[in-house]
Amino acid sequence: MLQPLAFPLSPIYLVGPTASGKSALAIALANHLDGEIVNADAFQLYQGMPICTAQPSASDFAQAPHHLYAVLPAEQTCDAARYADLARPIIQQIQDRGRTPLIVGGSGLYLKALTHGLSDLPSDPTLRETLAAFTTEERVAQLLALDPQSAETVNLRNDRYVSRALEICLLTGQPQSQLRQAWKIQSAPTFTGLILQWPRPGLNDRILQRTRAMISAGLLEEISALPSLSTTAARAIGIREVQSHLRGELTLDETITAIEIATRQYARRQEKWFRRESGFIPLPVDHTHTPDQILQTALAALKLKS
Repeated sequence: MLQPLAFPLSPIYLVGPTASGKSALAIALANHLDGEIVNADAFQLYQGMPICTAQPSASDFAQAPHHLYAVLPAEQTCDAARYADLARPIIQQIQDRGRTPLIVGGSGLYLKALTHGLSDLPSDPTLRETLAAFTTEERVAQLLALDPQSAETVNLRNDRYVSRALEICLLTGQPQSQLRQAWKIQSAPTFTGLILQWPRPGLNDRILQRTRAMISAGLLEEISALPSLSTTAARAIGIREVQSHLRGELTLDETITAIEIATRQYARRQEKWFRRESGFIPLPVDHTHTPDQILQTALAALKLKS
């Protein structure tokens, strides 16, 4: 049995795609590094959605201190700036207690708000309202006309990202991709982080098994009981699919398949995001690794970084 290790109090970031086992490894690391876990998943912030957002279980919460899980009403919106305002004082309090903050999640912008800080690129609510009158296709076309490189730097299927990138282009008169790259270079951080990496077939199998487990645990009932959702909370995978099922538009099997496909697509976007971010130590894992082997590999990687 490994003994708890003395470790610097600087935060440790544990990231990776959905269903990669971040929560379980975070608990093991917290116990060995005298740490406390801070959520960095955009949807696990919300109340009333523990199954849909795969929040840690009551048993998980009992094994290590957890923060920023189920802290926001589902009716409230959230973004990277608000998340950073919530997370920073908690991280500082953990450090003040002489413990190590473990920042765990897969929401790239939320994590980047902590590792890099937020850029001071301009925004204009009036312009945002004007852009909202256009169709998604029109916003994408206008963005690509102003900044062709956005095809590589912006997830064009995420309308919020497209609108924000277009807003920056119009307000500054410059390609937002160049401005973001300049800011990234200026704010290049030094941090300690691990990224869980699974072979695609293994991760896909974990996604399917988790989706079926969520249905068995009461996902349909949970979503049917949700209040009016904010635009942020409503993007959680499973909500739209289950609501379609509840309206009679999808069978249960079709709903499971739709959730699985959406989750796999999300995992690929997460992997693409983290490939662009240097600073995370790769932690390859597969179904042959035991939890203790994964923990020991993680600890060895962190020692190399310390």
